[in-house]
Amino acid sequence: MPSTDRAHRLGALARGRRPRAIAFLVSNLLPLVGVLALDWNAAALMTLYWFELGIASFWAVVRGLFAGRPSEIESDALIAGPLAQRRVGLSIPRTGLRIRLSSLLVLPVVAPILAVVWLFVGALTVGVVADGGLAPEALDTVTLAVLAVFAGEAGTTLTDYFGRGEYRDHSAQTAIRGVFARGAAIFLGALFTVTIVGAATMEGDAPISALDPNAVGLPLLLGIVAVKAAFDLAGLYGDRLAAFDESSALDLGLSYDPPATEPVDASVAEPAQTVRQSVRARLAGAVTTPIGHPGLWYLAAVPALVAALFAIGGDWATAAALLAVAVAVPLGLGALDHELRYGLVAYRVGDDALVAYDRLFGVPLWRVEPWDETDLRVRRGRLDRRLGTATVVIELRDDERRIPGLADPEPVLSVFDRRAEGWERRERGERPE
Repeated sequence: MPSTDRAHRLGALARGRRPRAIAFLVSNLLPLVGVLALDWNAAALMTLYWFELGIASFWAVVRGLFAGRPSEIESDALIAGPLAQRRVGLSIPRTGLRIRLSSLLVLPVVAPILAVVWLFVGALTVGVVADGGLAPEALDTVTLAVLAVFAGEAGTTLTDYFGRGEYRDHSAQTAIRGVFARGAAIFLGALFTVTIVGAATMEGDAPISALDPNAVGLPLLLGIVAVKAAFDLAGLYGDRLAAFDESSALDLGLSYDPPATEPVDASVAEPAQTVRQSVRARLAGAVTTPIGHPGLWYLAAVPALVAALFAIGGDWATAAALLAVAVAVPLGLGALDHELRYGLVAYRVGDDALVAYDRLFGVPLWRVEPWDETDLRVRRGRLDRRLGTATVVIELRDDERRIPGLADPEPVLSVFDRRAEGWERRERGERPE
């Protein structure tokens, strides 16, 4: 029997589905009316669907920009990983909306992908089926339909996503996820339409201009509209599918909750102590970070190659400048990543917890209490031995916290009841690993 909380959540989703249902009817009745009453051909239908995909992509980016939950980004990602841990954002005055830093890391990647997909689908569909353009009557009605679809998508976003507070349950990644399913439906329908039109009108080596969009009959156009409506209907009831996935033993990949928005508790019991990386560890770590990210040196390959070409031509000044850029880029990015990850982080130590605190934005990053850890180790690699520092590794149930470059790890270790592996050997006068 479903729980009361789940039933309440599904009831809320059902009440919030009304604006989406209206948008669903608008986006699917318009092409139906166009095909049945306005004599739309395949070119007019594909033009409407292409613009619908662009409209859906635009509003998906808007929803992603104001998503209420942080995006999930791999912590090992260069620069983006440590930035995503800073759960900060820009508040919009007089609203409960915020533009999260993690959303700004996701959207510059996703928005160009959506733009490329939209242009590719347009080249494949409108660029082929409507190569000769639309008739004036069809152009007018399609334009009105596009405006109606835009208004429907805008109304859904404003009333459902913002007005009902649905943005609180989404990250930038989940907010744009639905547009890919719609894009796949439009792409498959467009590909099928272009194939049928081409097979019906083109023979041998006939040019694209010989393709006749009027060759597709009414039954096939209605079939395309029906298939597109079926995909939209599945998206409309996607929350039911996600609830089924969550309640069943199957893992369909439909149920996914973005990271929670609860702030990290930054309080520690007094007397508290603050621990930071030593200056020499910050400098050494900034220089050695590119060694752990070989991909950084691929960025140096392009200016280095161009420098070689200038050197062959005898322009040594330009070659030297480009070589300097080839070295500075990976070192600069590596230094920035190390500073964000460790150098700009302070660790507040109390009897009840260890809290990592970001000194750049002034926000807590994570908190570990004595009973959270499953293993505790102290490691002294080659760099630590040269600098006279140590690295504390705290194993959690599903994660790991590393604190490198500590001149004295004892304050951090004092939080935990467990004896740290490697630190005991040091106390006996043996050299830890």
